Amino acid sequence: DLGLTRDGRFCWLRMRVTADVGAYPGIGALLPFFTMTMASGPYRIPAVDFEAVSVITNKASIFPFRGAGRPEATVSLERIVDLAAVELGMDPAELRRRNLLGPDEFPLTTPTGANMDSGEYAGGLDLALEAAGYQDLRGEQALRRARGDRRLLGIGVSVYVEVTAGGLFQEFGSVTVESDGSITARVGTAPQGQGHVTAFGQILSEVLGVAPDRVRIICGDTAEVPTGQGTVASRSLQVGGSAVWTAANEVLDQSRLLAASLLEADAADIVVAPGGLAVAGVPARALSWAELAAAAATGEAKTGGLAAAVDFDQGEATYPFGAHVAVVEIDADTGDTRLLRHVAVDDCGRILNPMLVQGQVHGGVATGVSQALYEQSLYDVDGNPRNTNFVDYAMPAASELPRFETHHTETPTPLNPLGAKGIGESGTIGSTPAVQSAVLDALAPLGVTHLDMPYTPQRVWRAIAAAQSPARASP
Repeated sequence: DLGLTRDGRFCWLRMRVTADVGAYPGIGALLPFFTMTMASGPYRIPAVDFEAVSVITNKASIFPFRGAGRPEATVSLERIVDLAAVELGMDPAELRRRNLLGPDEFPLTTPTGANMDSGEYAGGLDLALEAAGYQDLRGEQALRRARGDRRLLGIGVSVYVEVTAGGLFQEFGSVTVESDGSITARVGTAPQGQGHVTAFGQILSEVLGVAPDRVRIICGDTAEVPTGQGTVASRSLQVGGSAVWTAANEVLDQSRLLAASLLEADAADIVVAPGGLAVAGVPARALSWAELAAAAATGEAKTGGLAAAVDFDQGEATYPFGAHVAVVEIDADTGDTRLLRHVAVDDCGRILNPMLVQGQVHGGVATGVSQALYEQSLYDVDGNPRNTNFVDYAMPAASELPRFETHHTETPTPLNPLGAKGIGESGTIGSTPAVQSAVLDALAPLGVTHLDMPYTPQRVWRAIAAAQSPARASP
């Protein structure tokens, strides 16, 4: 339930969650906590009444997946905002804009206890609407509806905020200059394809001026790394990367003092040069990293080597955000639903590697779209799974998805030296409610106000049939 004034200002939110956690709840019962944390989303809602119940059933156990409780919060909130817009006769994008938190309101603590670091929500929404050509889409939709087109056009908007690195603020990182001048970094968090090695190597290259092929990254090796909190909660770059950055800068400070002594210069005049350090303005007076390592280990300085290890602690979670616009077309005769376009604007703080960020957004959006249109776990009356293979469990192929249109804004966090927030789950959290909004927007003229996901052709067709002739079918 959402309480608001007649001019569209949010006053309060009441949310009730019943979570089916399967036969063995375990960590699955934690997911409603994240739903609670993000219940008020990116909006200025003074009061929130939230209650969740985790129910044990005779189904398979569940476990956190991409999004982990935050998509549920966003899907619920964005749907009630759409319904409120209809009730008020207001454009849904305008109702959202009217209630978004402003950048000067951060940092802030929400009614559900989220300590939000930074945000520029209206900028993301405006960019998404502009990139999608929102007003033109609404015009095309009006024309189709006026002529009774059986190809129903739906336009969905979602604005989201999510939490990353929640409760996992610490990470170990170390940096060592080897005798051959190469750089080795050790970090606790380990990758499974997210691009940690690329990102951490990029940080070292930027801080120490070494070529990427002179960098070695060791991730999650317990023989060499004392602690690590894992690749989870979209935390690795912001926390693990900050650990590497901090250790690299400590090594740089050590090396500047050593170079200043060896080159008989002031430490303030020592700058990073390709492959080593040099005196500012005098590139001929330089030392390679191999020479510096040798001097530290065996030379007169004998500092015992150039190395640093840190346990970086960010102290709080970060809150990425964004806005998505989805455009769907529904065949009113068959229920077939096609995603025509998906525009994603995501803000993960400072972007270090645009290609890695775009890859994470693409994967996240595909996951979120799949939840909205394809994926479901089916059981018989005895609790036996009915779709246990990829013949029966529907997932989209790349050919069934449009080319995602991705854009970004950058609102750095003050919590870490990189200014970075997480991005691995954001696409999932923003996309599902946008597709939901688009499907129900397409069906709205028929009187359909609610439909459970996924929006399979059969389910959509039944909803259309029920709306047109209640005696024929029910959704």
